[in-house]
Amino acid sequence: VSRQLKEEIRRGFARLEDPLAGLLAMLESSSDWKGKGHSLGYCITTELQLWIKMHPAVPQSGTKLKKLQARVLRMLSQCPANLLDPLISIYQLHTADRNCLLEHVSHLYLQGNYKEAAILSIKLKLQPDQDVEKMCTPLLLQDKANLVEGYVAEYPELQRKLLQTLDKWCDPSFNIRDITRPYQGLSRYKPEKFNRRVLSKLVFRLLERFNVDPALCPNVINQRHLRTLNYLFYKRFVEKTMTEENWADHIQSTVGENRWLQGQLVQSLLRHCDARGAARWAQRCQVPPEMLPQAVAEELQKLHIQDRVEEVTKPDNYEASKKKDCYQLPISRENIHFLQTWEETLQCWEKVLQPGQVVGVDMEWKPSFGMVGKPRVALLQLALKDEVFLLDLPQLLKQAEAEGEKEKLPHFIQMLYSDRAITKLGYGMSGDLSSLAAICSALKDTERQMQGVVDLLAVDKQVDGLSPEHSHEERGVRQPEKGLSLLVQHVLGKPLDKTEQLSNWEKRPLREEQILYAASDAYCLLEIYERLCKDPESFGLGSDLTDSLVGKQSKKPRAKKQLNKQEAPSPSGQERQGPRTEPSDAPAPISPQEFSVVCDNMLQGLGRYLRCLGVDVRLLDNEDDHRKAAEIARQEGRVILTSGLPYQTLRSQVGEGRCFSVNCSEKAKEQALQVLKHFNVQVSLSDIFSRCQ
Repeated sequence: VSRQLKEEIRRGFARLEDPLAGLLAMLESSSDWKGKGHSLGYCITTELQLWIKMHPAVPQSGTKLKKLQARVLRMLSQCPANLLDPLISIYQLHTADRNCLLEHVSHLYLQGNYKEAAILSIKLKLQPDQDVEKMCTPLLLQDKANLVEGYVAEYPELQRKLLQTLDKWCDPSFNIRDITRPYQGLSRYKPEKFNRRVLSKLVFRLLERFNVDPALCPNVINQRHLRTLNYLFYKRFVEKTMTEENWADHIQSTVGENRWLQGQLVQSLLRHCDARGAARWAQRCQVPPEMLPQAVAEELQKLHIQDRVEEVTKPDNYEASKKKDCYQLPISRENIHFLQTWEETLQCWEKVLQPGQVVGVDMEWKPSFGMVGKPRVALLQLALKDEVFLLDLPQLLKQAEAEGEKEKLPHFIQMLYSDRAITKLGYGMSGDLSSLAAICSALKDTERQMQGVVDLLAVDKQVDGLSPEHSHEERGVRQPEKGLSLLVQHVLGKPLDKTEQLSNWEKRPLREEQILYAASDAYCLLEIYERLCKDPESFGLGSDLTDSLVGKQSKKPRAKKQLNKQEAPSPSGQERQGPRTEPSDAPAPISPQEFSVVCDNMLQGLGRYLRCLGVDVRLLDNEDDHRKAAEIARQEGRVILTSGLPYQTLRSQVGEGRCFSVNCSEKAKEQALQVLKHFNVQVSLSDIFSRCQ
């Protein structure tokens, strides 16, 4: 706005006997102010707001002001968002009769102006006198979760009420249609955005943002724990990549004394074990005998308490043979030190903080399995040429706090990472440091101050070597290597043994297998770096490897130890953005009637969408094992559509190009377009709804 116009506006206000009434009359008679952007009406209104601050005698009170407030309220429902605050300020609406304000908002709500009612309520701070469920339900149906979040932001009691409401809707026995039925004619209604999965994600977001106790939402937490249970059973009994001890630790911490989860555990045991095996695991996981089916209860009575739990699926031979084929730590066990006191740790520092030192750095934390909060580092590994130090961070932090020296740990970490004379080796350092900052906020800026670091994840992207698929074929193991393990295999000849990766790293004492795994994870970085520096050309790297890499680090946090079934990394250790199957030539076009697929149980939405387009679709049920998809595909000549870790298992069980990995983070429509494009399926109008839905 030009200075000349501003001066003219101010002179106009000075000539008016009642500037507040004058502005209102002008706005009521003009349609210009209703447009978006900085209209003339907006300019005049904001100038009056500034003019009033310089002329404090202008604001009115009493009956005259109440009449003006009533007129302003009638305008606010049509008012552009940028005029709300100036008008509320000019006409002192925060001093208006609260009942009148609530009645006006209620009128907006009854007219179906839910968004406007909520925004005005926030501006006038009316939320404590309103029904949070009633106000927020239509907003959620219109996919306005951010507005709902803003509505309860300043009111802890409303946050709790909203979370309890959302949790009630996520109860599997609750009929969500009871909520949606009164809003059938709602404009901009997005039913696909109103389901348990979306609501569950919203609950977790709100729990974390408002720091509310998750116990307030038992339904959502139970369902997330159930998904964790299913994932653990998959890892143990299908993929067979989790040790008995790890599995039992996680099962016990997931289920605890929750009766409902104990019931789900029993059902899963019966699907994967015989009655005797189920009884042994039920005993190990402390499931109350009265919750067991009769056959399992009878087997339990036969067991002696001292019996060692036998391995039901007996993967020990596989695990033992795999360890022989894995990277072996070249230092003796006595040179691996587990540090729990500051006296021991100070001796470690003296060795680590030496100019010219090369240090392999790694961290471990308990898998979150998608629960609330960032992962918290439980173990910091520092590897030198002749020894490895494992720092018990929770214990050291606790001890430092008790001694009033909380700055001890951040001081050491900052000295280490900011010293250019010490070379720090890591793999996905950005992810490690963000998890470290979760237990020690003083370290949140460490990444910006880093000097002398080599992130081998950045090197990994440059190294010429076997793809995950080739390594899988040549070595003949059950799972292809990925991430650091693949780099270790290519550079040093053998992959890492990752069976302890998903351990409970917060449990003490650590098992011997965990200690060796943690030490290997850090020490292998030293050997990789030494080998690459000696002969960079043979790995497709430039001869100036050291100069080009020191100081660089990958910005992509690694996904290890945060895995859950829905968010598993791709075999390369990086999130997949597109399909894994890559045909050399585009296939010949086919119609949906000629295209037959079987959809894994995490892709039911995609399956229904494809069926609408005329594709011959079979859907796995929620309780079906992923392997059933391979059976159906072989028997009926179908293509498997899956995602995440199951892709690796299923693709080896069908012909080439007969298994396709879909991006789970996309909506069903985008997934369907991806599938149709990949297989060159041409959809015509006559195909749509040509099959029974």
